[in-house]
Amino acid sequence: MTAGTEQHASLHELRDQPFELLREMERRGLRAASGGAGHGAEEWVGLAFRLAEEHFVAPREDVREVMVFPETYTRIPGAKEWVKGLANVRGQLVPVVDFKAFLGGGTTRIGRDTRLIVVNHRDVPAGLMVDEVFGFRRFEPAQRVEETPQTVLRCERYLQGAFRQDMDNWPMFNLNRLVESRQFLQAGENEN
Repeated sequence: MTAGTEQHASLHELRDQPFELLREMERRGLRAASGGAGHGAEEWVGLAFRLAEEHFVAPREDVREVMVFPETYTRIPGAKEWVKGLANVRGQLVPVVDFKAFLGGGTTRIGRDTRLIVVNHRDVPAGLMVDEVFGFRRFEPAQRVEETPQTVLRCERYLQGAFRQDMDNWPMFNLNRLVESRQFLQAGENEN
């Protein structure tokens, strides 16, 4: 890859080239640390991900980490269908939740791009299974739309507006609102 194409490579395109992916991530990090590329101090940064065919973003501070979907997890007897089980994430047991199934959008098929977004919440540990993660997206304040867009998954109660970039809408998930919701906290089959 030449220096000219390196600047325009997306992280998604480089996922099968680990060395080039790391180089591009380092280049972007150094550019951001030096204040390069015209990014203003007011920009909003969030993690972009896909559920079914819809794209969303979540505030960077709501995400503790993103990981490859765990190979092993333990099923929990009596848990609702959307609770896949418990996984050991660096010594901490984290409930693995099929995010799409929780929202009523059907079961997520585990594949090469499936990821687990570990929510950064002090009291409610949770790993949300998503179809794909696109990395961080940056938005300027002028791109913020307060109106919550309607979604196919009907998840508006967990959204807090959106960002409009080019022709794309990026509904913004409030992950803390999600994991603190009554519906999320009642993960047992017998709970009402």
